[in-house]
Amino acid sequence: MHLQRFRPSSLLKTTSRPLLHRSRSVVPPRASPPRRPPLLRAMASSAVPPPPLPTWPTPVVESRGDYREEEHLGRTVGGILYAPVREDRLPRLPVPPSLADSVRLLLPSALPLAADDDEAAALEREAADFLASAAGAELQGRLEARAAGAPDSSWLQKWWNQEGYLAVRDPVVVNVSYFIHLSDDRTLAPAVLRSGVHAGAARGAAMLRASAEFRRKVVTGELADRLGRPPKDRALCPAAYKYMFNACRVPRRKMDTYRLHDPSLHRHAVVARKGKFFTIKISDGEGHPLSLRAIEAQLEGVVRAAAGTDCPPLGLLTSSDRDTWADARGVLEGIPGVADALRVLESGAVLLCMDDEEPVSRDQCGALFWHGGLRSGRNRWFDKSVQLFVTDNGKAGMMGEHSMMDGMPVVGLADHITRSPYREASKAGGSAPPPVPPVHIFGACAAALRTDPRVAAAVAAATDDFHRLVTAHELRCQSFQGYGASAIKKMGFSPDAYVQLAMQLATTRLFGKQAGTYEASQTRPFLHGRTETTRTVTPHSAAFVASMGGAPYSDDAAAEDKRQALRDAVDAHVLYLRRAAAGLGCDRHLLGLAMLVAKGEDPPPLFSNPLLLRSKSWRVSTSNLSHPNFDNWGYGEVVPDGVGLAYSIGADSLVFNVTALAKHGYVDRLVHLLEEALLEMQDLHKTEAPRSKL
Repeated sequence: MHLQRFRPSSLLKTTSRPLLHRSRSVVPPRASPPRRPPLLRAMASSAVPPPPLPTWPTPVVESRGDYREEEHLGRTVGGILYAPVREDRLPRLPVPPSLADSVRLLLPSALPLAADDDEAAALEREAADFLASAAGAELQGRLEARAAGAPDSSWLQKWWNQEGYLAVRDPVVVNVSYFIHLSDDRTLAPAVLRSGVHAGAARGAAMLRASAEFRRKVVTGELADRLGRPPKDRALCPAAYKYMFNACRVPRRKMDTYRLHDPSLHRHAVVARKGKFFTIKISDGEGHPLSLRAIEAQLEGVVRAAAGTDCPPLGLLTSSDRDTWADARGVLEGIPGVADALRVLESGAVLLCMDDEEPVSRDQCGALFWHGGLRSGRNRWFDKSVQLFVTDNGKAGMMGEHSMMDGMPVVGLADHITRSPYREASKAGGSAPPPVPPVHIFGACAAALRTDPRVAAAVAAATDDFHRLVTAHELRCQSFQGYGASAIKKMGFSPDAYVQLAMQLATTRLFGKQAGTYEASQTRPFLHGRTETTRTVTPHSAAFVASMGGAPYSDDAAAEDKRQALRDAVDAHVLYLRRAAAGLGCDRHLLGLAMLVAKGEDPPPLFSNPLLLRSKSWRVSTSNLSHPNFDNWGYGEVVPDGVGLAYSIGADSLVFNVTALAKHGYVDRLVHLLEEALLEMQDLHKTEAPRSKL
């Protein structure tokens, strides 16, 4: 899973780009350990022996978006997680060897979007000129040289991490981060009724305990992460796991950084309640999780403490655009005690947001977990790599900050959480130290924060901007119970490709024409791989939606003709998906070529062709994340006139999450059109004659 975040303009930059800043320690080497902030010293016990968790060479590492600069951490951790890198078993992301092949892949996905024959002819002409030009061969040579000069990495990853994420100035909420809505814990209600414990504290404790278990597997390298099943399973690049726990994005002017803290030094999680942030202990000196009851008691303490604490809602500052937030952070760090408090917050294993709300529906939970809404948006720290959510009625979700880590590692954590329900966690044991009251992270400096007019002005501006952002957007979930993967397979189709064609039909009817459509394809089988684009628009998908007509049952084409058009479109999509997964799509290739146009050089006319640009302006940004214990998941639209369309495929159901700017009125119409398209496609096969098995 991946959410496309490159804007077309960033893909065609020709100006000079900043030089690489090497990852560096932000504190002295361990030989001269820094004095830990008072809150962290208070959480450590002198009676605990040195932890057996791997100890990093430096307590803090600041990443500037180049995976190579943190590769030494994988060598320090070791274990089976990092064995594929240590043993040099991961292939390198290929540079597509032929410009002509990439252009042949591009044209069929762009030409169906042409406004007229002249526009189509112009693209074909400029593509032919590019293939015949010296500039094309020169750029291809530069890209191959870049790949050859990085034998220990991917030619793409630094560009992708920096230009696609860390240098983007938009707020991360809505624009970058994605949410997952976890299914209800069916073992929770009986326990809560028996014991009278706070439902949010109970569910949150189980989630934190499971997170501590998973964290230990990651930070010791014990986690096995592979694609597929034996004997055909494949190793995956583990680079993203370094940014999962005890990590946080840090706002900076022009380009952010990612700050990573040595997990062996930090056994605490951060808990947000009513816009205030607290620390609690979740693991012992060996990194093993505390007992469920020990964590639960601390969370109940947070609920009580938050009711009587007064502090500005600093979390809203993290919802601002990145430069504004960087400036506000500079103000905060100038206030005595705040820099230490920020270090405590950022070094926590994860952040648990305990929202004092009681959502019920998928729509309500989706909005709450996507951005927090007008009430709970203050109860977030959007820069944290992983945020867990729990509500007063036990609903739960999580959010991943996308910059350095795509979705599948986070799905692994979510999977572990959902497989560790309250009942099982209560039986799992774990140490139970004497209860310690939760520590309000900004408590020592709360008075100074409340009385500083600069802080008040920054929070007020962030609040206004956040409210405008939230109210400008809409989210709807379509939980389609008509059929799912089982029925689609019986029809003879790949479920993912079939659903992609249903979305093509629905969005074509929504917009009145086909639009550039993106499906994420994972490339983590390659060293430092992230994603490639699978384009759903093809001549075959265009033929299919044309055969179905602009409204249900409005076309006179025979059912068999429509079925054949669907088969052809599905087959074309599967072939494209396989090519993209092999790192041989056209979009990353063209991006690499465009990035290597030197300052002062004229880019090839193809790169600014209006039809090409329209074909990669992703009005329909799609991604598939399917799990039996996820109720929903989603993210924001990529372009202002587009939709974010996340989906999940179950055996007998399909779930879609639609987001868009409210002014367009897209979401209500699209959830209806999706259901309509799926039912109409099903009807095509109700009339199909049985196929001979001979």
